[in-house]
Amino acid sequence: MPHLHDHHDRHHEDGHDHDHGHGWWDRVRHVLTPHSHDAADSLDTALESSARGIRAVKLSLVGLGSTALLQLVVVAVSGSVALLADTIHNFSDALTALPLWIAFLLGRRAATRRYTYGYGRAEDLAGLFVIAMIALSAVLAGWEAVRRLLDPAPVQNLGWVAVAGFVGFLGNEAVAAYRIRVGRAIGSAALVADGHHARTDGLTSLAVLLGAGGVALGLPWADPAVGLVITIAILLVLRTAAREVFRRLMDGVEPELTASAQAAVTGTDGVRALRRLRLRWIGHEVHADVSVEVDPSLTLAQAHEVARAAEHRLAAAVPRLRDAVVATSPSGAPATP
Repeated sequence: MPHLHDHHDRHHEDGHDHDHGHGWWDRVRHVLTPHSHDAADSLDTALESSARGIRAVKLSLVGLGSTALLQLVVVAVSGSVALLADTIHNFSDALTALPLWIAFLLGRRAATRRYTYGYGRAEDLAGLFVIAMIALSAVLAGWEAVRRLLDPAPVQNLGWVAVAGFVGFLGNEAVAAYRIRVGRAIGSAALVADGHHARTDGLTSLAVLLGAGGVALGLPWADPAVGLVITIAILLVLRTAAREVFRRLMDGVEPELTASAQAAVTGTDGVRALRRLRLRWIGHEVHADVSVEVDPSLTLAQAHEVARAAEHRLAAAVPRLRDAVVATSPSGAPATP
């Protein structure tokens, strides 16, 4: 009769999840900070991860919103379609912070009888909104660029256009670096995707400088042409972000994560064979479902200890593991579905 091990939460805080960063302070902090696998610590860590995500989207909203407003003022006095395309993209990027904010708040709610895994999947659904906003910004930017190519209009105040483009680059790059760093630290695909979105916004802001330079050299078509280049860049970001978000929604995990988990389980003393290993991301947390074979002569208590040892090894090998359920069955017993 297969033995289903008791459910234990397993989650590692940033700095405790064996993704310790590369700086000297990260290594020192890891050595000086105690490790724990207690369920209470797991809950505290999950809440802390969500709090970091909320803090990231708040700062992103303020930073990108301020940058876009400044650019909008320059668009009004210059008529630059390249800067308008970049401003539209920056506004859409700022707005993606709102569904992520809501998702992180929902993710902190406790599991219920209906949502037994909790509300972490809201974060993955928020990624769909990020995808929609990227797509919408591409449509708007492309439409305006084509319209301006067909019906040219003069661009004024080129100096201010160049300054606004450079400010847009600085603002976006700062937000991008912050989002990506926090997203990777807490395992949030949606936040990382949003960070790459902001990074591309920064590069397109630099492209605005090229448009202003072309107009200054007597090439009026340069400004809408750069707007089209920006549209293409947005579409490339859309492809990358959509692939990552949909992979999470389809319960896809990184192959190296599966390999690490498999090595951890099969290397556990008392485990004779691995029957099943399932991993899934729910929001920024990993859940594991494992079935292993053990010596048929083991008592129930001994099989229980093998399962506990396998869980501890999984917790050490899989970053941001929230919980793991390990079932043991005697070697030679019929496989369970």
